[in-house]
Amino acid sequence: MKIRTPQRHALRVMAAALLAGMMSVAAAQTLRMGTATPVQLDPTFASADSEILVLSNVYDYLVDVSADNEPVMQLAESYDVSEDGTVWTFALRDGVTFHSGAAFGADDVVATFERLSNPDADLPTSDLYANIAGIEATGPLEVTFTLTDPNPFFLYDLSDNHAVIVDADATDLGGTLDGTGPFRVVSYEPEDRMRLVRNDAYFAETPGVEALELVFFADQSAAVNALRGGQLDAVLRMSTPLYQSLEGANGIDRIAVSTNAFDLVRLRTDRAPGNDPRVVEALKLAVDRSVIREVVTAGAGGVAQDTPIGPLYGNYHDPAATPPAQDQARARTLLAEAGYEDGLALTLNVPDSGDRPDLAVVLKEQLDAAGFDIDVQVQPESVYYGENGWLEVDFGITGWGSRPTPQFYLETMVACDAVWNEAHYCNPAVDALIDEAGTTLDEDARIEAYAEIQRILASEGPYVIPYFFQQFGAISDTYQGFNLLAFPGRTNLETISLR
Repeated sequence: MKIRTPQRHALRVMAAALLAGMMSVAAAQTLRMGTATPVQLDPTFASADSEILVLSNVYDYLVDVSADNEPVMQLAESYDVSEDGTVWTFALRDGVTFHSGAAFGADDVVATFERLSNPDADLPTSDLYANIAGIEATGPLEVTFTLTDPNPFFLYDLSDNHAVIVDADATDLGGTLDGTGPFRVVSYEPEDRMRLVRNDAYFAETPGVEALELVFFADQSAAVNALRGGQLDAVLRMSTPLYQSLEGANGIDRIAVSTNAFDLVRLRTDRAPGNDPRVVEALKLAVDRSVIREVVTAGAGGVAQDTPIGPLYGNYHDPAATPPAQDQARARTLLAEAGYEDGLALTLNVPDSGDRPDLAVVLKEQLDAAGFDIDVQVQPESVYYGENGWLEVDFGITGWGSRPTPQFYLETMVACDAVWNEAHYCNPAVDALIDEAGTTLDEDARIEAYAEIQRILASEGPYVIPYFFQQFGAISDTYQGFNLLAFPGRTNLETISLR
């Protein structure tokens, strides 16, 4: 039977449409996500959202934390804790393998935490795990931690961003990414992109897309433009103005999550000019936190009071702990008494991410009006957090991601010997309260210790924390299951699928 020309044309059109649809579905099975460029992929040293995003989806944690801030077992199946709170025993999942095919077991957990807790290695986690007296494989699939003191937050500590479980025999951490996680790396072009494919042998729920393509952007606005233009399917995080610019954008779903994340303005206190308490007081008196919050976050940020313990922590947050109200005249007087009658010149070092550049503009205006002379220096995020960066400069703005407990900030940012004590602040009375809050099994005593810490930091700490910012993300409406977390890098991408 002959097919007439119009019929042949119709069949060609149908075939072309079917092929295009098949190609579209196949392409859609690769989720293209825009994120910042990762610099450090050795889990021990990683810190940026983009780095944690890779690690969290290639590796697994012994214990993870849910979106509602509850610890959940991941590579551990269950645990027991001794009555005095110092011995924690974990039963591990059976049948789990690394992407290389190596079997997962207790030795991998021991090797991971021995490395992270090594006091001689000068690692970011050394302080966090200093309370671990011993780690032992008490069976092929059982690990026992012995602590020097009780730690009511130990499950949360085990979920720290650095604590992904690595193969005990791994020799090229950061170079070869061999985890047990939902995705495995198949190609990596530094400064450009990373391609990952679904781990079909994953012990938990199978990822909803066949592949991920993480596309690296130095500029958030470029990533958002690529999302608008269809070159990306999702963007992990963005500033408030960029989020607002996507309102009503066709085919794009926006996501906003309340967090305990904050932008920290801090003055180094171990050398001039920050070692003069009058200068610290002048800094705190110079600013109007409500104006900063309104201008920078469009009023969407949570109210902060110069402490890292926010309302999301419930009873641990003390709303009565408030910093002094703005008094720029008094700030000028204090600067003059400190020897800066003609003004105090300071360089404000700022990473180029999030709302921090906008915060720097508002901050400069308020500080200059109070007798300071601020020179704003905006730097790429990788430079700011690099060697001789944020931990060395006298005056800076640092973005701190949301963590599941307040104890993390106190032990890593505030305590005298904290590994990330960027203000070089030291108050023995605060240290004693931090120790009490982190070891007592009396919840009322912990609440009071946290309240007193907040009162001290609000009144005299070398910090200005004007808001707790929301995290923003966006994704094509052809997808579902994008459950953005308060710390964006911990977002589980395996839950995303086509609608």
